[in-house]
Amino acid sequence: MSRTWFSQPLETVAVWWRIERRDGVTLGFTSHDRDLVFGGLHHRTAPGMIPSAVRRTATLEADSAEVSGALAHDAIGEADLARGRFDGARVAMGLVDWESLESEALFTGTIGSVGREGEQFSAELESLKQLLARDVVPRTSPTCRAEFCGEGCTLSGARFTHEATLADVGAGRQWVKAAGMVAADFAFGWIRPVDGDDAGAVLRVRAVEGDWLVLERPLAADAVAGMPVVLREGCDHTIGTCSARFGNAVNFQGEPYLPGNDLLTRYPAAQG
Repeated sequence: MSRTWFSQPLETVAVWWRIERRDGVTLGFTSHDRDLVFGGLHHRTAPGMIPSAVRRTATLEADSAEVSGALAHDAIGEADLARGRFDGARVAMGLVDWESLESEALFTGTIGSVGREGEQFSAELESLKQLLARDVVPRTSPTCRAEFCGEGCTLSGARFTHEATLADVGAGRQWVKAAGMVAADFAFGWIRPVDGDDAGAVLRVRAVEGDWLVLERPLAADAVAGMPVVLREGCDHTIGTCSARFGNAVNFQGEPYLPGNDLLTRYPAAQG
């Protein structure tokens, strides 16, 4: 039987948060004035982090929560927030008895958007009920809706993932070259540095210019030639690429030959 919290005039209760980032790093925090270890994780004291009211409902309406606080904790630095390391991270929030270490999760979900005002940050938390807002029946699209090497695509991610080193880094650190790799294969793919301040972070390849990969944001200041990286090839989600390059047209998750809305505005072509 679960505990009834705040049923006594005096309770030894603190709030805890657990954040699982997409790069594999898991962080734990508590509002208590000393660190607590429970659930197999060390929760560091973070009295400056303030939870708003957690709203839970029995309906299909999404639950909501928010966390704000100062950018003073060494585990949540301004640079990591700016680099998007916390975007899309899984998060859990709940209560813990700091004497018995009995705990209960009140909210689970993901971090939606992270904002910053001066020396303060705020994170909007999206509950798992957000998944219920997705379209059950997918809308038609001339391009493939599946994530490359993801659900529906059926291609093996390991087959199109490569270990390499940076051959060159542009002046703005947003343009890079990978040694021994054909740049065109990585358009719309991603790169993950193995060392340095960006270790574990996934950066999307926004475009390809010759032998250069143009990333969605600049690499950290310590990015230099010779740095080991992991590269994932990309796909432009067209039926031509899916068929000719990957031989996977049978699993194409789109309708490339279905007439679009522009059919009504087309003019007949003159016959010569």
